Amino acid sequence: MKRPTAHDTAEALRSRRLLGGGVNPGDRIFRVLSALVASGAVVTLAVMAVEVFRAALPAIETFGLGFLTSTDWDPVHHQYGALPYIFGTVVSSLLALVIAVPVALAVAVFLSELAPDWLRRPLGFTVELLAAIPSVVYGLWGIFVVAPWLRTTVQPFLGDTLGFLPFFRGSPRGFGMLAAGVILAIMILPTIASISRDVLRAAPMALREGALALGATRWEGIRHALLPFVRSGLVGAIILGLGRALGETMAVTMVIGNRAEIAASLFAPSHTMASVIANEYAEAADDLHLAALSEIGLLLFAVTLLLNLAARLLVWRVGRLPGGAGRI
Repeated sequence: MKRPTAHDTAEALRSRRLLGGGVNPGDRIFRVLSALVASGAVVTLAVMAVEVFRAALPAIETFGLGFLTSTDWDPVHHQYGALPYIFGTVVSSLLALVIAVPVALAVAVFLSELAPDWLRRPLGFTVELLAAIPSVVYGLWGIFVVAPWLRTTVQPFLGDTLGFLPFFRGSPRGFGMLAAGVILAIMILPTIASISRDVLRAAPMALREGALALGATRWEGIRHALLPFVRSGLVGAIILGLGRALGETMAVTMVIGNRAEIAASLFAPSHTMASVIANEYAEAADDLHLAALSEIGLLLFAVTLLLNLAARLLVWRVGRLPGGAGRI
């Protein structure tokens, strides 16, 4: 008869612990409480989705898919269409990514690979501190600093040099899509930079050493070996930043101009899904108006949830790579 080995004994003990046997009552209670708290977050998310769907159901039944393609938003005549708000949300978020992603990736590479030890920690803390600033402070800064600067300097320059493009036509107003994109870019920069830095640090050290051993310079090793290896994690960080931009409310509401129109010019005022909810929900005059705003919230909820799930999966995939410098 085969005698049990130490490995078999360890596996048996591990299985027994997983099944709850051989565990003292305190550990068992702690496990149950932890499971309840963890499941509570999922339950809360599901309850939120159900309640928002119930609130939006009258608008879904009344307008159907036409709600997503219509440009009419007329509470007086009970006509509601979300296309201008979807347009404003998508364009402002993509504009923020165009501005923020190169800067955030450069910051992440510098902090992870190039910065000296005495500078890495304080600079990383400063970048992460940007995420702690309340959005209303960004909005006030946008009103008093960014919008006037755009109106007097940036927009006239873009109009004079790139005015042949439809994106840079129109009178410089300061407030509008461009202002919202700049504010959002600053707000999502710490999210993208900090996660990208962690993704780069999770890459195996052998990858860097192998590139240097083959004669690559520091930059060539980063560009041709490190960045392609962690590409999916960087994409996940960018998607998380996009999710933050899609859901931002107060700062965007204060600088975007709040006009429900679809225009090619970045100088024109616009509206977003989050800002229209903030502006009109408290003053909605009838149930259908409330339902239309709830349907916009449901759409924003679904898009943000899917983006965050996709981003977390991509970042988790890099953190699970063998030989990484650490888990994410």
